This record gives sequence, structure tokens and C-alpha cells, in this order.
Amino acid sequence: MGPGNLGTALALTLPSAGYVVKFIAARPKSIASRETTGLARRVQARLVALGKEPLDSDLIWITIPDDAIAATALRLARTQDWRGKIVFHSSGALTSDDLAPLREQGAKVASVHPGMTFVRGPAPQMRGVAFALEGDPAAVRVAKRIVQDLGGTTYAIDKRNKVLYHAFGSFASPLVIALMASLERVAQAAGIRSDDVKAMMVPLLVQTLRNYLQHDAASAFSGPLVRGDVATVRRHLEELKAVPEARAVYIALANAAVKNLPVKNRKAMERELKSPR
Repeated sequence: MGPGNLGTALALTLPSAGYVVKFIAARPKSIASRETTGLARRVQARLVALGKEPLDSDLIWITIPDDAIAATALRLARTQDWRGKIVFHSSGALTSDDLAPLREQGAKVASVHPGMTFVRGPAPQMRGVAFALEGDPAAVRVAKRIVQDLGGTTYAIDKRNKVLYHAFGSFASPLVIALMASLERVAQAAGIRSDDVKAMMVPLLVQTLRNYLQHDAASAFSGPLVRGDVATVRRHLEELKAVPEARAVYIALANAAVKNLPVKNRKAMERELKSPR
């Protein structure tokens, strides 16, 4: 329900696992969009306005933004009989309790969050993707079966840990991209042409990730901090004054390294990073 990037990916991959997408229910502001109508045609699903008619389906999967989930559940609860139906949402931070109005009307509910990034362009495959599950036992059992059919893996997540779990995922993708944006700003300040940034950095980035995947964070750590090269870090900080936002990122990450990774001259590094210069 709701196209979006995740909804599009699910609508396109579920049929390949043997599931029929009967409806795509969209909010009024997006129901006539080219993306929504095109997706409905592609998967041969009926396109309906959210909450305007009953959804004759055993499973409803809500893939709208987090801030709209609770209100949507409340709105849907009034539209039909929910006994015997399974309802998922795919928020990483919210729990199945945001679907409480549907649970109260007889539905079994769960939060089913894929650990994957979804942006415009070709939908990523679900094979190998980890899904965090939490909710009513009957709904979780259905989710496990669907994820298995998609080729993914499932992990139980406690309601109390949903927000930290989502923050964990943010470090793995969106905050990595934020770091790449800072990298680009520093490259620009260093006189590197924008067309050259990826060519220069991709081999380094790929090998860094490979080192981490093959070993661990400590074994993959390199550079002036691990060598204890305080003078180089001092020069970095001085020149990065030309890019203050990136300098703040550098200091934050360097402090994290000093705390969590093998760093030589640790005390001197700490003093340098706290220096007001």
C-alpha cells in the first residue's frame, strides 16, 4: 500500500516469489501520479484510493512515511472488517503498536522492516536482505514465510530497541552518504574537479569496505590516527577551517576513533581534537 520506493520494490519482487499484488492503495495526492499508475499497470494490480473502499486481501502491507502510519491505521480501521487479516508496516523506528486501531478491529499486525536502502531507480533485490520483525505471533509467522520466499533473512527485534535498531541502520547507509557529501566538499576545497572525485576515491572506499567485511573495524582502520601522527591531524584541522561543516564531521569521527579504535598517542590526539584552534 502506497508506492514509494520501498512499496515499489515490494510490488515488483513479491510476484517473483509467487505472491499476487491485488491492490495498490494510494493517498489522494499521489493516486494519479505517473509513478503510481505505472506501477499498478506493471504488476496488474487495481489502483484504489486509500480508505475509499474495502481491501479484499489477506495481507495489507503499509509502506508510507512513518509520520502517516498511525493516522492511516486509524482511518483504515473504520473502513471494513479486519478479522482474519494480516497488516504489516515497514517503519524501522516505529513498533507494531502504531497499527493498534487495526489490531483492535481483529487484524494481526507486525512491523516488518527490510535493512536495505531504497532510492529512485531500479529496485534492489531482496535476496540476502535482513528483515527485522516484531508484532503479533501470527503476523510474524506470515512475515517469516514471505521473507524466506523473497530470499531474505529475519531477525526478531524487541519493541524497546526499535529506535536504536533504526539508528544502527542509519549509520550503515544515509549517514555514510552524508559522509560522502563532506568528502566532496573537502575535495572541492582541495581543488579536485568534481568529475574526478569518484575515480580517485572509489578504489579506496571499496578496499576499506572489503577490509571491514573480511576482518573487523580495528583491522580495517588506517591513516594518521592509527599511526599516532598528531602533527598531521593538527594540519588537517587547520586547513579544514576552510570547510567548517566538514571539519566538524572530521572531529566527531576522529573522537569516535580515539574512543573505539586502536590509536597511538591517544592522550595527545584527544588534546588536539579538543583544541579551540
